[in-house]
Amino acid sequence: MSIYALPLTSLAGTPTSLLDYRGRSLLLVNVASKCGLTPQYEGLEALQNAYQGKGLTVIGFPCNQFGGQEPGTAEEIATFCSATYGVTFPMMQKIDVNGPDRHPLYRILTGTPDAEGEAGDVRWNFEKFLVDPSGEVVARFRPATEPDAPELISAIEASLERIDAG
Repeated sequence: MSIYALPLTSLAGTPTSLLDYRGRSLLLVNVASKCGLTPQYEGLEALQNAYQGKGLTVIGFPCNQFGGQEPGTAEEIATFCSATYGVTFPMMQKIDVNGPDRHPLYRILTGTPDAEGEAGDVRWNFEKFLVDPSGEVVARFRPATEPDAPELISAIEASLERIDAG
């Protein structure tokens, strides 16, 4: 199934999908507000600002499955992200990324191997999946990979070249 066909809900509670982002490169990230990696929001917002005009959209998926580090309501999450990190990129409703209630999007994403060739469950908050403009998951970056890591920037730029070529 295409990632574009999967129903999602925005953090504001509005039904949506990734269809609005077809033709763009997407960086899909499971996020949390009370994690040691939470400062990555700043880098994700910097990516959004630097590359949105070139065809990238960062999308956050709050998840409370790792140490209960995203306990807040949608409103609390939105307020925290905006006030603390100035997040402007789209945020979706809190979801499960692992286990029996794993969101269908993450069933697709977790089939993608990382640089070491390992697919499977998301390991922690701030795992990143890069989707090219055609909807293909082309790269996976584990949580410790910072948003400004050269390998992530290189993969984003290669994905954006597919927009120019298309």
